[in-house]
Amino acid sequence: MNKTEIVEFGGMECVRLEAGGYFAMIAPKVGSNVIRLRHENSRIDFFRFSPDNTMESLLQSAEVWGLPTLYLPNRFADGILKTSDAVYQLPVNEKEPYHNHIHGFLHKRQHVVTEYNADANSAWCRTEYIFDQNDPFYEFLPIKFKAEFFFNLSASGLEYEFKLTNLSDKQLPVSVATHTTIKSPFADNARSEDERLFVPIGKRWILNERCLPTGEFVDLTERDQEYKNGTRRPVLQNIDNEMYFAEYGKYNKDLLYGLIVENVKNKRKICYEVGEEYRFWIFWNDKGFNGYFCPEPMSAMINAPNLDMSSGLTGYQELKPGESKAFHQHFYVLQ
Repeated sequence: MNKTEIVEFGGMECVRLEAGGYFAMIAPKVGSNVIRLRHENSRIDFFRFSPDNTMESLLQSAEVWGLPTLYLPNRFADGILKTSDAVYQLPVNEKEPYHNHIHGFLHKRQHVVTEYNADANSAWCRTEYIFDQNDPFYEFLPIKFKAEFFFNLSASGLEYEFKLTNLSDKQLPVSVATHTTIKSPFADNARSEDERLFVPIGKRWILNERCLPTGEFVDLTERDQEYKNGTRRPVLQNIDNEMYFAEYGKYNKDLLYGLIVENVKNKRKICYEVGEEYRFWIFWNDKGFNGYFCPEPMSAMINAPNLDMSSGLTGYQELKPGESKAFHQHFYVLQ
């Protein structure tokens, strides 16, 4: 029987969804983070999770647990954000030698639950956050907007929609990412060394010593090709901000815009599909020996609004007053 309920975890109220053999737990007070997603029959945990986490510990490092949604994601050089009608100075919160603004604020805000329910087909939850003058970050980015989150759990897995709506009279910069933390090993009683990652990728973007794009993108090396042929080990080696164009690829004759993680020993697999709104992948694994890795889909390139390049290359967009845009992701066990 599918169900949705409010539960307490780590000293905060969370929304627990159960449907189709999966359960998910969402923490509205920590940026609507999906702090756990599990498929019971396969004994698979998708995301990095700890039963000892609290609201306070999650807020201290919200980027490296569960499924945190970032706005504005990744880095802006010297904190500068140039839109078509303004220039904003964001706080520089990444120390030297980087000297960038990083990751924004949305994933650490307390969101509001607007709906939670279940029926014979699925269990779901909706949350939202209104960004306005009541938010301390408004001092740096005085553009009112609404962020809406919709999580739907069923036998098909977890489907997630994130939507931005511009509530201001200015242009709203659009750059969205999730700092997705895939648990390794993701299956119970398995080994990280048996996991492989398959991702259809295009050319690689070159980043400089500040992790900012130089504007160059290059053909894939033999090591880069490991993503495309499914032989990349996502952990037990350092993967440090490797950034690529996202592409469609074929997996067992099916088209895939996303990625698959497989345990080559027990043959368990998880699939992570994203919408075409996400134009890039960046991969990072916290040096590779901490039990997780982050395949991060991004709608826009790092520092995109400040690059002297077309939006067709950088993915950067803006929303006019009253305009909305949605972003989609899907997680499931691949049988």
